[in-house]
Amino acid sequence: MSSELLFTLLIVAVSFERVAELVVSRRNVAWSLRRGGVESGQRHYVVMVGLHTALLAGALLEVWLRRPSFVPALGWGMLVAVVASQALRWWCIRTLGPRWNTRVVVVPGLPLVSGGPYRWLAHPNYVAVAVEGFALPLVHSAWVTALVFT
Repeated sequence: MSSELLFTLLIVAVSFERVAELVVSRRNVAWSLRRGGVESGQRHYVVMVGLHTALLAGALLEVWLRRPSFVPALGWGMLVAVVASQALRWWCIRTLGPRWNTRVVVVPGLPLVSGGPYRWLAHPNYVAVAVEGFALPLVHSAWVTALVFT
């Protein structure tokens, strides 16, 4: 199996993971809104979804059109970073429980979460997004996409 095809399978797996996140997020947004949650930055949400979609599509297009070589020393390290970013993201989801979503919804009166990765970082999910945006394209040396999205 070619490295391009394996990379495509990785992108498909990440895409399915995104769909799972959206399912969890939709349920959690409803939970927050029922409790008086207030959403901020609604106009930015469409842009963020577009950027995430463009990251996945851009990485695929670059790998299939530019045909960069898979560089094991870079690719395997970046794959570890991608897996770590996914683990961090799901740690955030688990820690926040029904308060986690892909939007910015604040439920008045709820205390700040200080457990899990929030012990060390105010916004660990943003760290996961940033690492993934850089590392995912570099799994297969798609450096143009990595530069555009960082």
